Order: sequence, then structure tokens, then C-alpha cells
Amino acid sequence: MSVIAALILSIVIVLIVFDMLRRKKIREKYAALWLLVGLSMLVLAAFPRLLEIVAHTLHVQVPSNLLFAMSIVLALGVCLHLSWEISVVEDETRVLAEEAAILRAQIDKLESRIDALTDQSPRNET
Repeated sequence: MSVIAALILSIVIVLIVFDMLRRKKIREKYAALWLLVGLSMLVLAAFPRLLEIVAHTLHVQVPSNLLFAMSIVLALGVCLHLSWEISVVEDETRVLAEEAAILRAQIDKLESRIDALTDQSPRNET
């Protein structure tokens, strides 16, 4: 029964990622990561002995420990990647804010010049 539940869960994850990708709710580079996770889950669910074979090959005594270790490494990798993405976006935001401030100062300067010119222009009073 747990094999069927794992198969269903992994298929649902893959379908959700494809749906999000189709509706442009997730970018391709992130979709590739989650498809890799979903397909890995699908393979491990379809072939449960595979985890035992890999654990034995890597001299890990309990296969679930290998699964947890791989999950932790994946989570750390995702966190590191997202931290890098946030740093890039913060830098871009700072540059845009600086450019907007410069443009605002230029607009204010032009508006003050226009105001000064309109105040100096002769007024026709009739």
C-alpha cells in the first residue's frame, strides 16, 4: 500500500509542476529542479529495492538514512540557490531605486526651471 501511495504522490507532484509550468506560474529552471525531484520519487517508488542497493553501495546501514541525507542536501541546495537569486534581485532593486531617484531629481529640476520661466514671462492683463 505504501508503494502505491508513493507512486501516486510522485505522479501528482510531476503533474502539478507541469500544470504550473503550462500556466507560467513557475519558471523553467525551477520546474526542471522539481521535475527531477518528482521523477526521482517516481523511480524510488517504482523500484523500492533501488534505494537499498544504493545504500549498500555507499555503505549506509539504513536506506532511509540515505534518503533523509539526500533530502537534506537537496533542501540546502534549494535554499542556497534561492538565497543567490534573492541577492541578485536585491542588487537589481537597489540599482533601479537609484536610477528612479536620479530621474526624480532631474524631473524636479526641470519643473523648477519651467516654473521659473513661467514666472518671468510677461503677463498680458486685459
